[in-house]
Amino acid sequence: MQNAFARLCEGDEHNRPQTLEALVAGVAALLPMLDVIPNAVIFIKDPDARYVLANRTLVQRCGLKDLKPLLGKTSAQVFPAQLGPGYTEQDRRVLEEGWVLEDQLELHLYGSREPGWCLTHKRPLYNRDGAIIGLAGISVDLQSASETHPAFERLAAVDEHIRTHFNRRVALGELTRIAGISVAQLERYCKRVFHLTPRQMIQKVRLEHAHRLLHTDLPITEVALQCGYTDHSAFTRQFKASTGFTPRQYRQATEQ
Repeated sequence: MQNAFARLCEGDEHNRPQTLEALVAGVAALLPMLDVIPNAVIFIKDPDARYVLANRTLVQRCGLKDLKPLLGKTSAQVFPAQLGPGYTEQDRRVLEEGWVLEDQLELHLYGSREPGWCLTHKRPLYNRDGAIIGLAGISVDLQSASETHPAFERLAAVDEHIRTHFNRRVALGELTRIAGISVAQLERYCKRVFHLTPRQMIQKVRLEHAHRLLHTDLPITEVALQCGYTDHSAFTRQFKASTGFTPRQYRQATEQ
């Protein structure tokens, strides 16, 4: 799905539509097929980061019954205060800088309003003159582990080790010793079984714990330490990359 997404965004420069309206008109014919994908939100936005096309999964996760109320709005206007502005800030970078986002582990809110994880891809859309006319994005829900994979038992031990020791530095070397495989094999098998790299697995566990602790009165510096970050600024950067908010902003938003 991600490869097809990249081809859609890049395209041959001579065959690119000159306007976003023309591109959307061409993609709209595919919308019935995009609507039946339950584990991915797919969208196109204009240069002002406003939705011009989205599949049914995104519409439902915004708490809407149909697409029309979503059109013309930014993520900041339709998502909860904890997350929406961060998505829009991300969109601005794509639209203004031509930034490409790939395989970004992010915290999203699902239909139940419970937090969940996804891998997000965003790319700018160009016209024949090379000008950015919008962006396309896809966020794929993080799938459950593939328990039938031959390497699952080895990697389950790796996952358990990460969950037990995430509050300190976890080196790839100790993970390879547990699994009895090379670093390259560990990277490859983790992607196949858990759909994440080993570093993303560590990041996910740490940020899940941070998400829980930020709903308490614990000082943010202590939250960072308990989640395995000796550098408070590193914790802030990674938390913001995942949620769009600094830990302090996230805490303030959830208290409103």
